[in-house]
Amino acid sequence: MTKKDVTQLSYEITGCAIKVHTELGPGLLESVYQKCMKYELERRGYRVNQQLIVPVYYDGMTIDAQLRLDLLVEDTIVVELKTVEYILPVHEAQLYTYMKLLKKPQGLLINFYTDNITKSLRPLVNEIFKNLPE
Repeated sequence: MTKKDVTQLSYEITGCAIKVHTELGPGLLESVYQKCMKYELERRGYRVNQQLIVPVYYDGMTIDAQLRLDLLVEDTIVVELKTVEYILPVHEAQLYTYMKLLKKPQGLLINFYTDNITKSLRPLVNEIFKNLPE
């Protein structure tokens, strides 16, 4: 996987989010958008895990922390969906933590409680992404 591959996949996921948001608009539950995103991504041929349990390892043991991420696309990009008035630093921290725990290069924080998905969407990358080949 290259930076270009990850960036292209991120672009495709964003397109799905725009389509879902255009069809449904803001104001629904996060779970509704999550199901529609999964459907839209799978329809386009992507592998999607929904409500994936994120393992937490601490001091040599696995902690049952009941962390669940919204979507993992192509085992590469973590997608965290929100339906909130404002994206807060804690939302970004949550996504960075999921990316770190799962060793994934990119995350997308998508807030459906907006009039424009592309304005509110936040792509996050980490050291894994930075170390990928061009």
